[in-house]
Amino acid sequence: LGWKFYDADDYHSPENKKKMAEGIPLNDEDRIPWLCALHDTLRREDSSGQNAILACSALKKMYRRVLVSGASAIESNQPEQPGENTALKVLFVHLDGPINVIAGRLKKRKRHFMPPELLKSQFDTLEPPSAPENFITVSLEKSLPEIVLEIESAIFQG
Repeated sequence: LGWKFYDADDYHSPENKKKMAEGIPLNDEDRIPWLCALHDTLRREDSSGQNAILACSALKKMYRRVLVSGASAIESNQPEQPGENTALKVLFVHLDGPINVIAGRLKKRKRHFMPPELLKSQFDTLEPPSAPENFITVSLEKSLPEIVLEIESAIFQG
């Protein structure tokens, strides 16, 4: 697509990385500053007219609201009022698959701070996207070319 790519893992604080490396799951308090920084990155790209892709485990609905609207999403579940900082247009791609498939992929990662043992905590935290969120769900059991084609189709149709 020629879009900038960001890996949200690169934006975790040293404290978050250390915590995960020790096998301790992150909580909301750990994640909110990280999500706000990611929102700021997406906002900067949007302001300059650039599209971007962010790989991020936005496990909860609230986390996805922070990515779209920033810190204001934490304080209120109300839609933004006219004249406020408008929400970003984001298509969330929920890559869905069985825990054993994802665990197998995690075990193949080298030199990553999050051990595969934390995967269950992520599944326990997961709130899959639902209406009215702007999202698609794509099966991880498809081939990589099929996954990419499905995502590209959703981007260009929506």
